[in-house]
Amino acid sequence: MRHTARLVNHHADGSNCPPEHRHTTIGKPLHPDCPGRAYSSANCSCGEWEMSNPVKGYVNECRKRHLASHTEPILGPRELLHLD
Repeated sequence: MRHTARLVNHHADGSNCPPEHRHTTIGKPLHPDCPGRAYSSANCSCGEWEMSNPVKGYVNECRKRHLASHTEPILGPRELLHLD
């Protein structure tokens, strides 16, 4: 089963910040109707991992590392042929 962990930006009131609301690297809004990104969060579909942090890049890096932990190990020829 392939797991997913969607990165979601949030306003200070907890509402989701739509993807079309663009921000500067420090979270200031470039969209006129956006109050700004307060924090970002990600939840894995495995149900055992979630994270929230004001730094979007940190959440995204942790999200990628967690998703990588779900991948199957690469087997070499010895393991594939059961030569152990």
